[in-house]
Amino acid sequence: MSTAVDASVPVAEQEDGAANILAGKKVAVVFVLGGPGSGKGTQCSNIVEHFGFTHLSAGELLRSEIKSGSENGTMIDSIIKEGKIVPSEITVKLLQEAMVKSENDKFLIDGFPRNQENRLSFENVIKISPEFVLFFDCSEEEMVRRLLGRNQGRADDNVETIRKRFRVFEESSLPVVQYYDSKGKVKKINAAKPILEVFEDVKTIFQSYGPKAA
Repeated sequence: MSTAVDASVPVAEQEDGAANILAGKKVAVVFVLGGPGSGKGTQCSNIVEHFGFTHLSAGELLRSEIKSGSENGTMIDSIIKEGKIVPSEITVKLLQEAMVKSENDKFLIDGFPRNQENRLSFENVIKISPEFVLFFDCSEEEMVRRLLGRNQGRADDNVETIRKRFRVFEESSLPVVQYYDSKGKVKKINAAKPILEVFEDVKTIFQSYGPKAA
C-alpha cells in the first residue's frame, strides 16, 4: 500500500500513523474518477462483485448522514441548502468512519477527490495515498448522449445542465487526475467502449487483487 510521504517524518512512522487513524487497519484505496455519464458507477459495481472491494461514494455518505438526522447531518444539510460546498474535512471524516466500520480492507472511493482541496484533506487527515486512480475517459458528446438516453428521470439530465456538470468536472476534477498522473498513479480506461469491453480493461488492471472470495 502506498502512503503519503513527508520527507521530515520517517516512512515507518507515517505508516503507523495511517494505521492508527483507521483503527489499526492497513487498507488499499482506489480513487475512481470520470465525468457524468462515463459509466464509472456501473464499473464500480462490477469491481465489487468480481474483486471484493467495498464501494464508497462521498455523495451517498453525505446523503446518508443527512437522512440520519444527526447533528452533523443537520449541519451538512444546511450547508448544501445555502448553496455552499461541504468542507473537505467533513467528507473525509465520513469516508474515514466508513472504512473503519467496514470489515474489508479494499476500497473504491467513487467521485472523490472532486478537487485538489479534497485530495489534500484526504492525504492530510487519513495519511495515505491511493494505490492508483481509475480514470474513466470519455468524450463530452458521448456522455451527453448517454445521459439524455437513460430513463432515470433525473431533473439534471438536460443538455445545458449536463454540459455545466462536465465543465465543473474539467475545472475541478481533471487537475486531480493530472496530479496523480504526474506521480505515475493513473490507470486510464477508454470508457467510450461498450460496458463489457470496458470491464475487460478494468479486469486487467485489478487482476493482481485476485477474485472475490467465495
